[in-house]
Amino acid sequence: MSLQHLGIIADGNRRWAKERGLPTIEGHKKGLETIETLVRAAAEAGVPYISFYVFSTENWGRSADEVKYIMKLAETRILKYAEKLAKNNARLLVLGSKEKIAPTLASCIEKAEKITSKCTGITVCFCFNYGGEQEIADAANIAMEADREITPQTIRKHLYHPEVPDIDMVVRTSGEERISGFMLWRAAYAELMFVKKFFPELETEDLKIILDEYDHRNRRFGK
Repeated sequence: MSLQHLGIIADGNRRWAKERGLPTIEGHKKGLETIETLVRAAAEAGVPYISFYVFSTENWGRSADEVKYIMKLAETRILKYAEKLAKNNARLLVLGSKEKIAPTLASCIEKAEKITSKCTGITVCFCFNYGGEQEIADAANIAMEADREITPQTIRKHLYHPEVPDIDMVVRTSGEERISGFMLWRAAYAELMFVKKFFPELETEDLKIILDEYDHRNRRFGK
């Protein structure tokens, strides 16, 4: 079965910067460049969906300056990136809670999704202000009100952007070996791969290695 949805936990931006004696913000800026590189490579390889875990609900606990910078970076870049994706027939989606997000950023996210809404190529998902447990809790609360019954089916249809399929493979960079709440529902049967490189170090060749590794996995889905 060919890979339909690749999930990447984009870890190591800060450590990449620290090793080079650079400010933390430079790691995040380089991380954005890496995202663009990987999206282009994934589109060329025919991957329908690629998701990046870029800011978790726990990340609010970082320094106020870093959080402020990340929010500003998202606000200033997302519309420009959406326009670039649209030119390449790629769709952008943002999965996460709207809680704590500034209205100006929320508006930018909504506009970015609208700009690319009719694109039919690769779908690029950003998990931003995202928590896997929170997503399931939010879906369950909606299911109780809308369906009056909580089942796997009712939860699934109320996930953030429920049209996004399950993840086939989760890759985490920087040598850490945990998923940190990333797409808990969609990653239930995902293959896992951990790489030592910091996220900003990933290149097109690394994506080829990831896809080749997936092709050699034997997925049984519990059977």
